[in-house]
Amino acid sequence: MNLSQALMQNGAIDSMAGELGVDQATAQKAASALLPAIVAGMGRQSTAASPASGLGGLGSILGGLAGGSAGGGLGSILLDSVLNKNPTPTAPGNDILGEIFGGKDVSRGVAEEVAGSTGLPPELLKKMLPILVTAVVGYMMNQNKGGTSAGGAGGGALGGALGGLLTQVVAGMGRR
Repeated sequence: MNLSQALMQNGAIDSMAGELGVDQATAQKAASALLPAIVAGMGRQSTAASPASGLGGLGSILGGLAGGSAGGGLGSILLDSVLNKNPTPTAPGNDILGEIFGGKDVSRGVAEEVAGSTGLPPELLKKMLPILVTAVVGYMMNQNKGGTSAGGAGGGALGGALGGLLTQVVAGMGRR
C-alpha cells in the first residue's frame, strides 16, 4: 500500500476534505499530487543531515514538537491533530515544511506547480500542505514506533522509513 492509500484508510484524507471544504476525491487528488514533493523534501533533509544528528533540522523540529519526549507518542499526537474534529493547528506543519523545503517561497512554488498540473486552486493546495505534512510525519512516526534516535524524537526511525516511503510513493505514482 502506498502512502496516499494509507492516509485514505486512516481517515486523514476525509478529515482534510472536511476541514478544507472540498469533496474526498478533490482532497485525494491534491494529496496524491503533493506527496511526492513532501517525501522528496524529507529525503533531501535526511541525506543532508549528519549521521550523529538523525534528521538534523527536521529532527530538531520533531524533538521540539515532542517537548523532548521519546518515541511514537509524537506520531499519534501529530496524526490525531489532523484526524480530530477541530481545525488542525498549522504551526507544526509549517515548521516541518520550513525544514524540508527551506522556506515559504518553496512551499508556495510547490503549490503553484501542483496547481498547474492538476487544475486545483493554489490557495487550496497552500492550505493543505501544512495539514498533509503533519499527517505524513505522524503516520510515518506511528509506523516506526520501535525506532529511536539520538535526539529521542524518533528521527532515526523516521529517517530509516524514508527509503521505503520513497519506494511506496514512486510505486503509487505509477498506478494513477
